[in-house]
Amino acid sequence: MKIVHAKAYLKNLRLKKPYTIARERIDDVENVFLELQLANGITGIGAANPSPEVVNESPAETLRNLEEEIVPWITGKDIRHFNDLVDYTRRKFPGKPGTHAALDIALHDAFGSYLNLPVVDFYGRQHTALPTSVTIGIMDTRQTLEEAAVYQKAGFRILKLKTGQDPEQDAERVIKLQEDFRNYFTIRVDANTGYTLEQLRRFLQLTRRHTVELIEQPLLPEEDKALDSLPAEERRLLAADESLKDVDSAFQLGCLGRYGIYNIKLMKCGGIKGAFSIASVAAPAGIQLFWGCNDESIVSITAALHTAFACNHTKYLDLDGSFDLAEDIVTGGFQVKEGMMSITGGPGLGLKKLT
Repeated sequence: MKIVHAKAYLKNLRLKKPYTIARERIDDVENVFLELQLANGITGIGAANPSPEVVNESPAETLRNLEEEIVPWITGKDIRHFNDLVDYTRRKFPGKPGTHAALDIALHDAFGSYLNLPVVDFYGRQHTALPTSVTIGIMDTRQTLEEAAVYQKAGFRILKLKTGQDPEQDAERVIKLQEDFRNYFTIRVDANTGYTLEQLRRFLQLTRRHTVELIEQPLLPEEDKALDSLPAEERRLLAADESLKDVDSAFQLGCLGRYGIYNIKLMKCGGIKGAFSIASVAAPAGIQLFWGCNDESIVSITAALHTAFACNHTKYLDLDGSFDLAEDIVTGGFQVKEGMMSITGGPGLGLKKLT
C-alpha cells in the first residue's frame, strides 16, 4: 500500500497556564506534525516536540528536515516497509530524534490503521491501565497545596513536583503535602538538573522520614559521576532523564549503575522503535521504566502510552504532557479516569483529526 501524500507543519500550542521548572518558565509549546496518506485514504499522524537544550535539535530544524528531505522521499513508498523507512531516517539524520519521532509515529499510526490493529497489540499488550503522575511546577508551598487540592478533586493520586532551585523549600513542599493530605498522594520530584551533589544530599536528608517515590535527574549529565558517592539504595531512587538520550547512553548508564530508573521520552530517543531499544537494554539490568514527556500533542503522548503498555517492566507513567494544552489537532488516543490512563482502542493510535 503506497504512501501517496505527505505534509509537515509546525503549530504553536497554547498552554492553559504557564509554569516554572529549574531552568525556565514555559508559556506555550511548538509541536511539529507529519501526516501521511495511503492510497486507500488512511492517514497516519506523527508529532515531535524536541528540546534543543537536551537533544540539540529544535522544532524548526525538525520541520526543515521533514519538509525538505522526508516529505519528497517518503511519497510513493510502501507502508508495509515501515521498519525499513524508520531505519533509513536514523541513518540519514543521526542525532536528530525529533525528526525520527515525527516519522516513526506517523508510520506506526498508518501501519496499525492499515492492519486494523492498535499499535500496542502489534507489539503485544502487557498492561491495560496504569496511573499517571501530574506535574506541579516550582512555586511556593501555599500554591503547591492549592494546586494539589485541585488534582485531588480530579482523582489523581500521584504528584510530580518540579524542584531544583532550593532543597530546603523543595523538602518543605514534600513534607507539607504529606502532612496536609495525610499521605493521599504518592510524591515524585524532578530537579531538572538543578541540584549540586550537596544540595541533593540535603534534600535526601530533609525528606528521609517522608516517602519520595523517585527523583528525576538531580545533576547535570556531565556531573553524573558524583552520584557514585551515594549509597546504592539512594541511587535506586534516581531516574535518568537528561542523561538518557538513546540506546548507547542507556547501555553505558546501566553498566555504571548510577540510576535505578530510566525515564524514556520519545522526543529524546526518536520515537517508538528508539524507545523499545532502550527498554530492551534496561530489562536485563533490572532497571525500571518510567515513561515521560515534554509538553506534547495527544499524538505523541498516545504513541508513548502504546509503547509503555507493550513493555512488561513499565512501572511509572508521567504522561501528562497534553493535559495543560489549550488546543490540539486531534482527539482520542487515550482516556484518563481517576488518574488511570488507558488506551481508547481503534486501529493505529486511535486518533481523530480535528477539522
